[in-house]
Amino acid sequence: MIRVLLAEDMHMIRAALVALLERQPDIEVVAEVHSGDRIVPAALEHRPDVALIDIELPGMDGLTAAAELRERLPECQTLIVTAFGRPGNLRRALAARATGFISKDAPPAALGEAIRKVSRGERVIDPQLAVAALDLPGNPLTPRETDVLRLAAAGTSASQIAGQLFLSTGTVRNYLSAIVSKLNARNQIDAVRIATESGWL
Repeated sequence: MIRVLLAEDMHMIRAALVALLERQPDIEVVAEVHSGDRIVPAALEHRPDVALIDIELPGMDGLTAAAELRERLPECQTLIVTAFGRPGNLRRALAARATGFISKDAPPAALGEAIRKVSRGERVIDPQLAVAALDLPGNPLTPRETDVLRLAAAGTSASQIAGQLFLSTGTVRNYLSAIVSKLNARNQIDAVRIATESGWL
């Protein structure tokens, strides 16, 4: 029997996934959580074989939780399931050492098969996303520019960013201008969107 931990914040979707998986004769859902910060504690308590994790979770995003789970409970395989099948998210999932990445648009039968493969340590990746991820250009931002943009994405002002990174406010503004230019973005908000979708933030 494959023991599964399910991390999904939307109650109806979580209930539907549980119902779907309960119809599989060799899969048992041993724990359900609705936030990313509950994944590792629940996994340490229930010792699942596979953690089925949504990317967009409150408390801690699914990819951060997956990376932490890999460190704390390496025998538990992780399968990322998401409605946001962006190539950048796939890259982030691979960086978090997730074993699989599947879209919520996949046929129901594909989920059970993906869980079985992942439980055996096989990698499961949506082939279309894999091709798109290979076509993505590398991150053109320097580590410092990435730090600046990450803080800006969180709503931090230029003067606050300057204080946190020990820079002048003018230098932060120069960084933000360079970032917008490098990403061919319309403005700072567009730069955040591009960097997030590409998996650089």
